[in-house]
Amino acid sequence: MNLKEEKYNKYALVREMMETPGIISSFNHEAAAGFAAKLKSVKGLFLTGEGSSRIFPAKRAIQASLKKGLALPVLTEGCTQAEEYSLKDYAVFAASNSGQTKEVIRLATALKNQKHTAVFGLTANPGTKLEEIASGTHVLKCGKENAVAATKSVVEQGLFYDSLLRHMTGEKMEGLNDLAEKTEQALTIKIDSSITEIIKKATVIYFAGRNNGVAEELALKTNEITRKKSAFLEGTFAVHGIEEVMDKSEVLIWIEPFPAEQEKFSECLVKGVGMNIIAVSTQKTIFPTIIIPDGGQYAEYVQLAAGWNILAETGISLGIDLDKPVRARKVGNEYIPG
Repeated sequence: MNLKEEKYNKYALVREMMETPGIISSFNHEAAAGFAAKLKSVKGLFLTGEGSSRIFPAKRAIQASLKKGLALPVLTEGCTQAEEYSLKDYAVFAASNSGQTKEVIRLATALKNQKHTAVFGLTANPGTKLEEIASGTHVLKCGKENAVAATKSVVEQGLFYDSLLRHMTGEKMEGLNDLAEKTEQALTIKIDSSITEIIKKATVIYFAGRNNGVAEELALKTNEITRKKSAFLEGTFAVHGIEEVMDKSEVLIWIEPFPAEQEKFSECLVKGVGMNIIAVSTQKTIFPTIIIPDGGQYAEYVQLAAGWNILAETGISLGIDLDKPVRARKVGNEYIPG
């Protein structure tokens, strides 16, 4: 993608994707400091929300906490199921760009009625219902998104949680300028037309990868951007039974494939099913591979940007208006005051 060609820059979705490197480089690590200071007595963090406001930001935070071996547990679940849990010992962060998501408002209200004093909001708009209910709210700096599919806000939410965890462990958030450069590279990598053609013709687009929010978020974006059916196949799930109903007309996009499992995927899916596998990786794989920069400790942001690039190219090649889905809405389930 690039903003020099009209086929790209006419879409708010692409313009917002391309704003992301600037959001990364200007991110203020102190944004989460005040919140971290309030969390010294909690027994865990519970990160909730719906759709894109939860998938990548929360699951990447969980992965980061587990990799670092943090003693404080970090959990996530959708808001409606979370209402069934006892969260009294957890600091709850509820993310909703609109600040008006029905499930988020309902959970926050229920917790407030339980006298829970550590319910925090994460939103892109000031003066919302969520801010009214929450114990404290951080308003993102990325600005309004005009496209239905959330992009730049997802990354800033991820950075906020990253900052929060680092403040809690005394770490600094360094290397954001380098991450911004690598994210821009991932957004502007030229996708080989043969790869775009495979994805364009696929009846279903599967995303495989770690349970860190990247592949799952891209599966959601596939629906919104390419209007094709998609599914997230966590870890090595793709070779544990689903191959029975896969079809050669489908494609699997594998984010940073596990080296030890590539042969098995090839045997089961490429040879067994007859379908294509496309890898997105920092190094060559045995499959057609889109090589991306190594983001190091921030690798997931670069992977997500590369996935956006792939999907935008596919959507444009299909002649889809990226900004105007038929059924999807900017606020999936909006709170309406009764």
